[in-house]
Amino acid sequence: MSNSKPVVGITAGDPASIGPEVVVKALRDHAVRRCCRALILGDARPLDAARRAFAPDIEWKVISEYAGADDLAPDGPTLLDFANVPDPDNLEPRPDPVCGRASVEYVMRAIDLAKAGAIDAIATAPINKESIGLAGYEFAGHTEILAERTGAAKKVMMLVGGPLRVSLATIHIAFARVPLELSAEKIYDTISITNEALVSMFGVAEPRIAVCGLNPHAGEAGRFGDEEARLIEPAIRHAQADGIGCSGPHPPDTVFYHAAKGAFDAIVCMYHDQGLIPLKLLAFESGVNITLGLPIIRTSVDHGTAFDIAGKGTAHAESMIEAIKLAADFARRRKEKALP
Repeated sequence: MSNSKPVVGITAGDPASIGPEVVVKALRDHAVRRCCRALILGDARPLDAARRAFAPDIEWKVISEYAGADDLAPDGPTLLDFANVPDPDNLEPRPDPVCGRASVEYVMRAIDLAKAGAIDAIATAPINKESIGLAGYEFAGHTEILAERTGAAKKVMMLVGGPLRVSLATIHIAFARVPLELSAEKIYDTISITNEALVSMFGVAEPRIAVCGLNPHAGEAGRFGDEEARLIEPAIRHAQADGIGCSGPHPPDTVFYHAAKGAFDAIVCMYHDQGLIPLKLLAFESGVNITLGLPIIRTSVDHGTAFDIAGKGTAHAESMIEAIKLAADFARRRKEKALP
């Protein structure tokens, strides 16, 4: 492998989940091996069990400390062993505080390595919100860990899959709280951060961003709610005044059709399921979660820990594969821009 390839840190996720399985399956993909040098962060024992069961042709170098790319295997992946699962042979596929703490430790170490420039990007396998809660953490998920650890003041969750890119103005909150959490400032920030990412990460020269309404028919001129006129339209006008190519608010029941046909480069959505339902309909197995607004590059699978199928060999690795490839692509583009 060429040392010019970006180093992607791949966190193994919850050790009792499908995380180890999708990671080792992804490492078998030729496109993954061509695009980056892989550093897996996790406990070697559950990962090696998954390797023997689902990817026996994979060989990796196991290390206990990592300072930089010189510690990587010259050809093939490298596994940074945390040895932080006390009884890996008896893992049960269910929420567990030990696994919750272990999975957060992988992510935090990967963030620190990326901040220090020891790796170029992070791609994460799934963690379990209940497990990390049982371990005593208050994080709702990866996004919140990343924001706190990097000190990012503003972050945006974007999902990419098939023909769609969707960014979310609100994330993991109860649906009843969405109108209360939305503000013109938050919507503007989502539009602005999405626009910057389309240019710098995806290489879109002149982004076209559609902004969803919150209510049916985008409020129908106030008949079905006032959030469009009160919050969304001012945010769009602000963004347009800044030179951002955005439009809306668009009726949520039609905008995804037009975006899938190529009319828009991304859609800003008001809440979680507004964006994820159409995206997962079109790219259920290959969607990728990207955290925008961070000083580091982070992508992730767009699925959960799937304890019900853990260890059965039926988990699909497409999302993990696409997450690693996107992370490597973003890292390459960032390095190219940094060249004199």
